[in-house]
Amino acid sequence: MRTESGHDLRHHGDAEVRDDGGSLVDLAVNVRADTPPVWLREHIAASLGGLAAYPDGRAARAAVAARHGLPVERVLLTAGAAEAFVLLARALKVRRPVVVHPQFTEPEAALRDAGHAVGRVLLREEDGFRLDPAAVPEDADLVVIGNPTNPTSVLHPADAIAGLARPGRVLVVDEAFMDAVPGESEALAGRVDVPGLVVLRSLTKTWGLAGLRIGYVLAAPETVEDLQRAQPLWPVSTPALAAAEACVGPRALAEAAHAAHRIAADRAHLLAGLTRFAPAGLRVAGPARGPFVLVRVEGATAIRRRLRDLGYAVRRGDTFPGLDEKWLRLAVRDRGTTDGFLRALQRALTD
Repeated sequence: MRTESGHDLRHHGDAEVRDDGGSLVDLAVNVRADTPPVWLREHIAASLGGLAAYPDGRAARAAVAARHGLPVERVLLTAGAAEAFVLLARALKVRRPVVVHPQFTEPEAALRDAGHAVGRVLLREEDGFRLDPAAVPEDADLVVIGNPTNPTSVLHPADAIAGLARPGRVLVVDEAFMDAVPGESEALAGRVDVPGLVVLRSLTKTWGLAGLRIGYVLAAPETVEDLQRAQPLWPVSTPALAAAEACVGPRALAEAAHAAHRIAADRAHLLAGLTRFAPAGLRVAGPARGPFVLVRVEGATAIRRRLRDLGYAVRRGDTFPGLDEKWLRLAVRDRGTTDGFLRALQRALTD
């Protein structure tokens, strides 16, 4: 889907590794490497014996509610966070939706598909892509923002985002990558004191479940009811429900917390390695706090193609409103993978 500004809102990182990209080292998709873990695969596999019955999401919904200290009426399970954007676009009666960019493009695509005219707030590179609350129009009755934001990796202060709440406004915060932030600092999930707040979470990133499609919405009960009415029957499969229940349990939360610290260390290693390319004009947006980093460099399109020839897939940035063809997004990987990528990047910049 190309908009009047020319951005392909339906281009995502998986396009870099489909078809002839299957053999590439994947730095284009923000799913944690080496997942799902064995214990989770075995747990999901054990659920297959119940496939003859219709899915029953009550246990998984209760587990998600308990994980965030909320009543079950504030939880809606979805087929990935992407489904939630479609439900919001179709179910809510809004007049002036606004999306804060650069960010994940599916919210705007879903709103446009539902017939909405979508306003954009473009955060500026010179401000480090940090949120400027004053840039959000006062009459916006739906505001969508990511935290930490894909692709900029910026973690906005929770108070700044909560300050966007207004009477009559729905404030949608995409926290798909929040569990990759140590301590989930700046999270709004679980808050009930912010009027109109809708928080989206995904279980596909940290746990490597993109093919299973599981996420959830946290919102006021009346909002949950509106979204639920727009869902088809049994929208989340039995294996996905089993995964949801497992991924919010004590064992999983401890593992995710450990992974978040490891990601932070691996990201620091990547950032340190990227500094050597500053003389070549490569600049990192930041400070990065997500499991990916955004870089700007002249000739990024050609560099991305050379990296493919050298065995590495990275995400083009020009499909994100607010960015152009000079931007690339790099997923954080383990140090060995990063070192190999940095060597390839050196060749791509000099060949």
